Amino acid sequence: MATFVQYDWFVFLLVGFGTMALLSEVLTNLRGISAIIGLFVITVYFYFYVPNTSTFILMFIVYFIGLLLIVIDGKLIGDGTLGIFGVLTIFISVAVAAPNFIASLYAIIGVIVGVGLAFLSLKLFPRRNMWEKLTLRDRLTKEKGYSTLSEEYAKLKNQKGVTVTDLRPSGTVRIKGKDYSVVSTGVWIEKGTKVVVTEVDGTKIVVQPLDV
Repeated sequence: MATFVQYDWFVFLLVGFGTMALLSEVLTNLRGISAIIGLFVITVYFYFYVPNTSTFILMFIVYFIGLLLIVIDGKLIGDGTLGIFGVLTIFISVAVAAPNFIASLYAIIGVIVGVGLAFLSLKLFPRRNMWEKLTLRDRLTKEKGYSTLSEEYAKLKNQKGVTVTDLRPSGTVRIKGKDYSVVSTGVWIEKGTKVVVTEVDGTKIVVQPLDV
């Protein structure tokens, strides 16, 4: 292997294959085999190209932080922000470790190819159940929160309150010491007017003046 290390293109192979193997293990259920291979390959890359021990450890940690950011964004958040930071973080780690500018370019290209192939593995291998469970738990939590709020609002029908702001026709009403966003039945209601809840549809609260 020491013979191949002198070639800049070998950086592309190490970084690309290592990144693909590690990220594929996180995204799919490969029973740890891919993780072991990927960890070995990336360790070899930093070991051969970073002579200083402290720098080796630092770049190694930075690389895995970037990998973690990509996973969090891809499976939990999904807006792309953390993913971009993750890729840039990995770029920095592998580029700093490379022996020269050309090798740095090879390393960066290797990361891009490795990440792309890792996400492609989602079409070839079974996904990890933990990501589906996390997504399901988040959806159920939101549904439960919406359901609880709807039940609370449903109890407001026929309750009386006082407008905290002008209703034009939307505004705020205070009922039993708690403020709610409401709409009137199409009429302008001034602040300080006593109102009654006539209709509740989910989280939409409709009121009208009490003296109507």
